Formats: sequence, C-alpha cells, structure tokens
Amino acid sequence: MKSVADILANQSTPGFSIEVLPPIKGKSINQLFADLDKLTAFHPLFVNITTHHSEPIFLPLADGNLRKMFVRRRPGTVAVASAIQNRYNIPVVPHIICSGFSPEETEYVLIDLDFLGIHDLFLLRGDNDKETFVPKNVSHQYASQLIEQVNNFNSGKSIDGSDFEKPSTLFTFGVAGYPEKHAEAPNLKTDIDRLKQKVDMGADYVVTQLFYDNQKFYRFVDSAMSAGISVPIIPGLKPLSRKKQLSVIPSVFGTEIPQSLVESISSASDDNEVKKIGQDFLLSQADDLIHHGVNCVHFYTLGAVDTICNVLSSLFK
Repeated sequence: MKSVADILANQSTPGFSIEVLPPIKGKSINQLFADLDKLTAFHPLFVNITTHHSEPIFLPLADGNLRKMFVRRRPGTVAVASAIQNRYNIPVVPHIICSGFSPEETEYVLIDLDFLGIHDLFLLRGDNDKETFVPKNVSHQYASQLIEQVNNFNSGKSIDGSDFEKPSTLFTFGVAGYPEKHAEAPNLKTDIDRLKQKVDMGADYVVTQLFYDNQKFYRFVDSAMSAGISVPIIPGLKPLSRKKQLSVIPSVFGTEIPQSLVESISSASDDNEVKKIGQDFLLSQADDLIHHGVNCVHFYTLGAVDTICNVLSSLFK
C-alpha cells in the first residue's frame, strides 16, 4: 500500500482525507464502520484516527472517600487503525501524541504498528491543559521530540539506546499546522519557524487546524513557502451545525469565525437551519480551496458525517 507521502506527491486531481475518532470506551466499532461505509464511497485518500490521553476521574469508596484513577474515554487507536485498513484497504494514519504517553509507551505503539504493517503516522503534541496519568516531566513536551524518536526508531535505535533491527518499511509522518497560529505561539512567524523545524526533521506534509476564513489559509501557505516549507499543506475543515459552536470553537481551537457566518447562524430559527447554513458554507469553502489549487482537503467528521457526505457528493461527483 502506498504511503500518504507518495499519494500526495502523485496526486494529479483534487481529493480529500477524513479524520475519525475511536469509539467511546464500551461502545462497539459498528457505528464507526457505518459512518465509514458512507464516507469511503467517495474514495478518500487516507483516514486519520485520533489518539486520546487519560483523564482523571474520582470513584466513591465505601468509607466515603474518593479514589482517583485515570481512564481514556476513547482507547483503541491502533486497533481501530488496523481494522479500518483491513476492512476498507485504505491508508490509515494513527495519531501519536506527547501528552499522557511516555517515550516507552510510544515505542511499544511503534512496534505494534510495524507488526501490523501500518507505517503512516501523524505526530503532534496533543492537548496540554489537562492532568494526565503520565507526569509532564516523563512525557515528550514537543512534537519535535516525537519526531526524533520516530527517526531513531527508523534507524534501529531504541529509546534505551540499544540497537535493534530497523523496520523494513520506514515510518513516514505528517504534522499539524495552524493558519491562525498555535495558541501558545507568540506570533505566526515563530509558529511557522517551529513548523519549518519539523519539516526539516522529516515531516512529509502538514494538516492544518480547522479554520473558517480561506484568506488566512492562503496567507499561511504563502508565509510557509517563504520560510522554505515545500511539503503539501492540507487545509482542515469542519462544518458548523449548532449555535453553541459559535462560542465553543473559537475558545477551544483559537480560530475566528467570520462575522457574516456568525450573523447567519445567530439568526437561524433552529439547529436544523444552522446545519444547512454550515453545510452550504463548508461546500463553498472547500470549492474555493480546490479552485485555488489545493489537491487535498481534510474533513473533521465528528458529528458531521451526513453533512460531509452531502458536500462530497457535490465536490466529487
């Protein structure tokens, strides 16, 4: 199976990729398969699968005290990636994150993925604002450290410094980009400089954080190219479907929603109308990107499978 890097390098016509989440703990994979049955009918180039760190919960004890433990609401990224690749014969890209995972755990994940024949990765720091099971001084702090570990693994170097037989198929990987800069970056230039470092370390492509103003994406691409970044930069899109997202998305993702879209959604009578407005905007946004020469558009599918399928039916008839 071709790597994502090879697919993007040889992509002559516009295409798309999708991102899915593993099922919540205790749920079967059947709903995810039902969603993918719809989405894969349009032939995505690859499927990203997110990874989630552990979060603390408190359980009541018989003596009235509380027991603190750490759980992952969505475990199973490696298993889900393997299941999708085997069922749909499509490249899968599991996320590997810093937050909440020790370098040793990451090495075991790489070993498992190598055994499964999955060699495409998406490397990113992950959320860093929640308490996690692995102390921060034990986890990698930056995506660049993950990249270094993957590069060492490809060279046959273990995390403990010992040598081993390097994989016959090397891991390749993409990284995240932020058209409106990462929330913790002092400015966009610094953020792009950090992105350039990750590309220089071997990243084959960039997938951006979601955004709603294409002009910001175009300026981001121009700035990245001026900084010497020549790998594909894939725009990440997610439709709006509920009024409450007008406040949630800017606060969580640090992205600005255009005032005209805010006004349209605010004046909608209910969320069904919001969903229609969001779908029309997504179609217009993706169509504009494609007409500006973008060869792959990435769709964040959580809670939006039907909307995205409707958009795909218009874009890729």
